[in-house]
Amino acid sequence: MRKINFIVALGTGLLVFGVALTRSVPAGTVPSQAGTIPVKPRYISLAPATTEILFALGLDEEIVGVSSFCNYPLKAKTKEKVGTFSQPNVEKIISLKPDIIFCTGLEQTPVVNALRQLNLKVYVSDPSNIKELLNSIRDIGRLTGREKEADTLINKMEQVLGQVNVKVKLIPPEKRLKVFIEIWHDPLMTVGKKSFVDEVLTLAGGINIAADTLQPYLYFSPEQVIKRNPDCIIQTYMSENEPLKTIEKRLGWKEISAVKHGRVYNDINPDILLRPGPRIVEGLQELHKKLYP
Repeated sequence: MRKINFIVALGTGLLVFGVALTRSVPAGTVPSQAGTIPVKPRYISLAPATTEILFALGLDEEIVGVSSFCNYPLKAKTKEKVGTFSQPNVEKIISLKPDIIFCTGLEQTPVVNALRQLNLKVYVSDPSNIKELLNSIRDIGRLTGREKEADTLINKMEQVLGQVNVKVKLIPPEKRLKVFIEIWHDPLMTVGKKSFVDEVLTLAGGINIAADTLQPYLYFSPEQVIKRNPDCIIQTYMSENEPLKTIEKRLGWKEISAVKHGRVYNDINPDILLRPGPRIVEGLQELHKKLYP
């Protein structure tokens, strides 16, 4: 189950940011004896990250359906479920008569194409960096008529980014820690230079030991981890096992600086570190605190 949750979180952060819509869908009206009654727009979100954005913009009542993996905020769990992250139920989606369906890339590409073929309005948000995430929030605010709320949210996120940046600037380059981000252990996976997580790590003041690789997410050999000798190891999947004791059992890993000094962590919520949504700044703060407590 931990591996499934990790894959869902990671799936929301891969590929390149895309925009499928360029106009907003305002609330409609229906006639009544007293005049007209506003009709709230109806939104469906198939990605946990876009669900978080919609809720952060105050669109609780307008959200009529989410995927079964949309778990934040708690109110998301009370919304109508329209299938899993990678296999949403198209018939269920159609029955809910959405004005816009919010999706991401990668595994959702086939269903995005299917929904568009049915002439349904689809917005794809798949940011590959912080700038694209902020642009995505701005676009979603415009599409839903929540421009002011989007600007407020972006400003708050930029404030946190600025606060962490000030702290990082105080750390001399020679004092910055080399970090191994362990996305998964079997097989061993990490993040490369072009990944969302690599940027967050850099903003937190860390140096990614796999930053010289071209792939955003890749398999990495244990021998290379030993050779590159990270000062800190961050496992992006939460586990009940004590991470240091588990890693010490790996052949040759006892000699790694991070292991010698007990700097192996697995207690950062993967959703705030891997999911490109409003809480990414919380992940940034948590990561910075782990590196420089």
